[in-house]
Amino acid sequence: MVVDQEKCVGCGICVPYCPASAISVQGKKAAIDQERCLECGNCFRADVVPCPVKAFYEPPGLYESSRSLRRFFSDPMTVHSVTKVPGRGTEEVKTNDVTGRVCRGEIGVAIELGRPCLGTDMAQLTKVVQALAEFDLEYEPCNPTTELIIDKKTGEIDPRYKDERLLSAIIEFGAPASMLKPIMEKIKAVASELDTVFSLDLIACFDSDGSLPVLSDLEELGMNPRVNSKVNLGMGRPYKIVREQARA
Repeated sequence: MVVDQEKCVGCGICVPYCPASAISVQGKKAAIDQERCLECGNCFRADVVPCPVKAFYEPPGLYESSRSLRRFFSDPMTVHSVTKVPGRGTEEVKTNDVTGRVCRGEIGVAIELGRPCLGTDMAQLTKVVQALAEFDLEYEPCNPTTELIIDKKTGEIDPRYKDERLLSAIIEFGAPASMLKPIMEKIKAVASELDTVFSLDLIACFDSDGSLPVLSDLEELGMNPRVNSKVNLGMGRPYKIVREQARA
């Protein structure tokens, strides 16, 4: 994002609205730290930030440069070409009732790096993906982060975007339930190397007797699930099964 210096009156209304603290008033004019800017668009949307002179605008060629990645992962009003949903968004496996992505004997894992007011960058994402590369994971195709991983065996990220910053990004994958402990141990190990915050989601199915087998493994690892975790009631009909039945 750029400030039109001729229009700007230096009122400072925009400063607290920037989640990356990239805007400041210098010499009675607003200025944007381009390295910190996430291209989230908060300062641009007039209905959110009432810039009295509408001094913010997108730089020409934004969508043709590597910097466009910042917009797709940080602006909730931008639809990603892969996921067809706004921002870095993905349905994740929290919608498992109807997607059927994770079945019994499997786990789904989502690692969300960065949050508003802190953000993250591609270096942090690369550390996590490379740490997990040894497991030969099945990354979720309907997630924009997956598109950035050009070699899943090494965890190599597309070098065009290595210097970009993001509001947040989700690494999402599935694996056999038998791999739960080594995967979680690896995530705990790499966590100490990260210069950002992250949230860790684990998705698993109840057994037919109503038990949740992953709980004992998590207890051994010292990882206690939140008591307000999300639980699907099993009333959905996974559409991948519906499609299979229709083809039959």
